[in-house]
Amino acid sequence: MLKRIHHAAIICSDYRTSKDFYTRILGLSVIAETYRAERVSYKLDLALPDGSQIELFSFPDAPPRVSRPEAQGLRHLAFEVDDVSACKTILEAQGLEVEDIRMDELTGQHFVFFADPDGLPLELYEAMR
Repeated sequence: MLKRIHHAAIICSDYRTSKDFYTRILGLSVIAETYRAERVSYKLDLALPDGSQIELFSFPDAPPRVSRPEAQGLRHLAFEVDDVSACKTILEAQGLEVEDIRMDELTGQHFVFFADPDGLPLELYEAMR
């Protein structure tokens, strides 16, 4: 029945900062950008190379979401990459704080965590070879 994840929706606190982060720093492509005046809200559709998408929303006065320590709900959003170490270096060169690279004890794959401008935990997970 289910085929794959089509999109993940993220509500940000500062639209311009988050748009810059997801497009310039992470390199996602803009599919469409819509301003909805009746909601005083932007909706930015972003594409990953495999066709999956992120919907970035801005809503006035959206409440913050508890993320850490290990709150219930979505734990993090993970992106597959070919080389975690190289991607970590690129992110750090752009001023992002990136945790130390770890190894998944179940798969032996490398992964690393960092956060978006609102503190949403993001993970880079090395592709299986």
